[in-house]
Amino acid sequence: MATMVQAVRMALHVGEERLGVTDIFGEDVGAPLGGVFTATQGLKTTWNTPLDERGLIGTAIGLALAGQCPVAEIQFCDYAFNTIDLLKLAGGMAWSSGGEWNCPMVVMTPVGSGIHGSIYHSHSFDAQATRLPGWKVVMPSTPRDAYGLMLSAIADPNPVLVLIPKALMRVKNAPGEEIPGEPDERTLSKMIDAPIGDRSQWVPQWPATPDMMIPFGQARMVRTGEHVTVVCYGRMVRESVAAAETLAAEGISVEVIDLRSLHPYDWPTLSTSIRKTGRVLFVNEDTEITNFGEHLIRRTVEELFYELHAPPKLLAGAHLPGIGLADNLEKASVPQRDGIIDALRTLARHEP
Repeated sequence: MATMVQAVRMALHVGEERLGVTDIFGEDVGAPLGGVFTATQGLKTTWNTPLDERGLIGTAIGLALAGQCPVAEIQFCDYAFNTIDLLKLAGGMAWSSGGEWNCPMVVMTPVGSGIHGSIYHSHSFDAQATRLPGWKVVMPSTPRDAYGLMLSAIADPNPVLVLIPKALMRVKNAPGEEIPGEPDERTLSKMIDAPIGDRSQWVPQWPATPDMMIPFGQARMVRTGEHVTVVCYGRMVRESVAAAETLAAEGISVEVIDLRSLHPYDWPTLSTSIRKTGRVLFVNEDTEITNFGEHLIRRTVEELFYELHAPPKLLAGAHLPGIGLADNLEKASVPQRDGIIDALRTLARHEP
């Protein structure tokens, strides 16, 4: 079973071979490293850029407008904030030209905490990303979703941000959720993971995986429930599922929805679930003020107010400049399983 980073790598290979990817570039993405998380190891079109995120995004825009199909990696999303004006420019290209100029580019970047990255390698970018009109934004929580969403991003004629949770890079597919065509874990590693040491003669052997695209705007129902809905994405999906399983022993039935596509997002699935349970918790790692979950709460209140049994709740990161290196400080800065359990329990017990 593939890890998330292997799934991204296989998707990029398919992109090179069948979907027209012409350039995969960023800081350290080329040989021999293949990126700090090894997501670009063994690929044909990789090349290294200077340590310049603005130059990286500007280059991607130029390549896209010249008819190429670039995939750019910002090594950590913490360094994407100084590219906002260029990201806005790319997102507005098709709109400002009346649909005459498309900008087919993918930007992938690792996001979130969970790896003890401290103040420079633990930020989230999802709230900022959803404030970039013209961009599609996705965040997978499983290797299979990472594979399918990356393929959809590559095939899209306009800009797509693929936000990959740092803490899930080595997470494997669950049984039954394998990518079609992938071999067993040990075989796959021998095929596509570069050896330690001299790699000058190494050539990856790619498995035959299909063009399995996951449509944007389609959430994944992870777990059905009756009493309360939790809407999450990325690393918080696993924590929310674990919280739901704990509460099941108390007789509280939790429905877990993995949004996976932040824009466009799957409002029909969300609204159907919220109408059913009458209670909803939105969970993500980004800071709580002007959080994407606040937008979802606003829409929930506007459209579903009279069907709610309890006020909708947001559980998000603390409004802090960064995340501390110490384990207790990191855990105090972003939602944890116990906090999700407490919030869900409170919602489920709220009487209408």
